[in-house]
Amino acid sequence: MTTTPEHDAKIAKLIFGSVYPHYVKKVETKGRTVDELHQVIEWLTGFDEKKLNELIEEKVTFETFFERANLNENAHLIKGVICGYRIEKIETPLTKKARYLDKIIDELAKGKTLDKIFRK
Repeated sequence: MTTTPEHDAKIAKLIFGSVYPHYVKKVETKGRTVDELHQVIEWLTGFDEKKLNELIEEKVTFETFFERANLNENAHLIKGVICGYRIEKIETPLTKKARYLDKIIDELAKGKTLDKIFRK
């Protein structure tokens, strides 16, 4: 399933800080911690908690967020379906990166161990 240009543009313009509270709520509702959330975000992007807070305060878009990220070399191992899209088939690099993030946060919320999320 390929994404549409409109879908890709919508993701690019989303403000990371507007979505972040939803990530927190999702993992906490399932008994996981904000610290674990930060660990998976840092694994994928290289952003520690301090940098995340700076990006949130700066109100960066997902486009800017991922431009500044140092994507983990094992990110390509993140596979599966998230938000109705098979990650491996997403052609737009930014949309694929955003779905990587969605997928690992979903895995955390579903109880997957950090080692498995980190593709070790």
